[in-house]
Amino acid sequence: MQSAARLLAAAASPRHLPPRARLLFPRGLCSAPPGQPDPRPDSDPDPGPGPGPDPQLVSALCRVLSDFRGPRHDLRAALRGFAPRLTPAAAAAVLRRCRNLPVPSLRFFLFAAAEPGFVHLPESLLVLAGSLAGARLFPLLRSLLSDLPRSALSRDLFPLLFRAYARAGLPDDAVRAFSSMEGFGFPPAAADLHSLLFALSHNGLVEHAEAFFRDSAKQFDPSAKTYTILISGWAVVMKPENTRKLFDEMIERGIEPDVPAYNALIDALCRGGDVALAHEQLKDMQRSRGLVPDAATYGPFLRSACASKDARAALRVLDRMRTRNLTPNVFTYNAVIRLLCDLGEVDEAYNILNEMATCGEMPDIWSYNTLLNAHCKLKEVNKALRLISRMDKESCLPDRHSYNMILKMLVSVGRVDRAIEVWDGMEKRGFHPGAATYAVMIHGLSCKKGRAEEACSYFLRMVDEGIPPYQATCQVLRDRLLRLGLRDDLEMLTDRMRRSTSCTIQDLASIMCSKRAAETRNLSSDHEFSGVDLHESQWREKWKMVN
Repeated sequence: MQSAARLLAAAASPRHLPPRARLLFPRGLCSAPPGQPDPRPDSDPDPGPGPGPDPQLVSALCRVLSDFRGPRHDLRAALRGFAPRLTPAAAAAVLRRCRNLPVPSLRFFLFAAAEPGFVHLPESLLVLAGSLAGARLFPLLRSLLSDLPRSALSRDLFPLLFRAYARAGLPDDAVRAFSSMEGFGFPPAAADLHSLLFALSHNGLVEHAEAFFRDSAKQFDPSAKTYTILISGWAVVMKPENTRKLFDEMIERGIEPDVPAYNALIDALCRGGDVALAHEQLKDMQRSRGLVPDAATYGPFLRSACASKDARAALRVLDRMRTRNLTPNVFTYNAVIRLLCDLGEVDEAYNILNEMATCGEMPDIWSYNTLLNAHCKLKEVNKALRLISRMDKESCLPDRHSYNMILKMLVSVGRVDRAIEVWDGMEKRGFHPGAATYAVMIHGLSCKKGRAEEACSYFLRMVDEGIPPYQATCQVLRDRLLRLGLRDDLEMLTDRMRRSTSCTIQDLASIMCSKRAAETRNLSSDHEFSGVDLHESQWREKWKMVN
């Protein structure tokens, strides 16, 4: 397999292929190999925090990666003018902000590494690997890692690979990544084994996790933590009988179960519907083992009551925890808030929200969004807006889902003025709307009488910011303008799209002037890969890479 660096470079600049040594700086991405001097001038073993990256430079580079995201777009040529000002900190910031653009991020990473004297920060490789793995572009990721010098890799990379392969349902690849650690200079330790078992177990692959645990018994001595991870895995797939077998096996091997082990067993029993036996185990851990239950011990009982829509049982468990001075975690509190909102007990849900702050468990975005969703369903404008204000005061800023819910509700009830106020306040809160948030406004305004021009203004702003609209957004606005006879406005939008710096937006302009949009390829996605680990010949053809 040819390297990802060579293939991507060939795709971007077919007439000029830099030599392999130039594509990846020979000293890796963080430092020189052990025993060799650092090639960077004036290097300091502990330089401390340096100046932050130029925000304008980072924003401009992110815009370029967004504009030239397609496989045939000449991203390398667009980046050349930024090369003199590019710093490792700026590159890391760009990669963090462009995680949802995995292939342009890879091209940018290779472009920066090809610059003389440029050395990526260690964080950059982890961010890029996470981006590629999250998009399941495993062929590109494997090719990239195989090209890098070992000094550029870190042990932190492997848990990331375990999680990515497990989420993609590829347990054999996760095991191979574990087995390859020693070849990369990182002999696997017990912590790495636990990372692998956890990734497999909590993604529904506990059978593979237990099989590997059996195979590696001679290499690693099992501990209570090892068994706890596997027991938790069987809890995820709701097979409590298997958790009992593992728990009994742990005791037979002379491994004393601790509180986390009992917690995992209780969780498995509650998930399996045997709450009575779970209570028996709770008594056993206190009487027979002398263990003191913690908040995580009662969490499964609370979540089981919420899953059964039994608010009284859930509140009884909360009262029991209060008498023992135990505080549920945010995840458990959120389950109670969601239950109360689903049952229409929104005021009681607010009491739980207030209790969280009093007990030192600050509500997170899920806590607020659950309540916000309840208000939006009931079209409670003032309560929803007050909740947004409270989020500001509590330093829990609204996210994409928060804004999408409240904007959709405000437009649907005809409070466009308040929707515009919320929109204008997004930038002050540091939130930059994406295609989904723009779509809420454009779709909503397009359906309102006399609001077509406002829908056009948001569409134009979206195009000018280089954010490719969804194909459905183009269709909705196009059909509305044609129905109203506003062909001049439609031509103006189409012309603006054709003159956009974004190649993707230029391609989408064809939808605006054609009613046969169903035959138009969906160009709004960040890449064309499915979630399947493609064969080399397939992904080479997909990206038109040449030798």
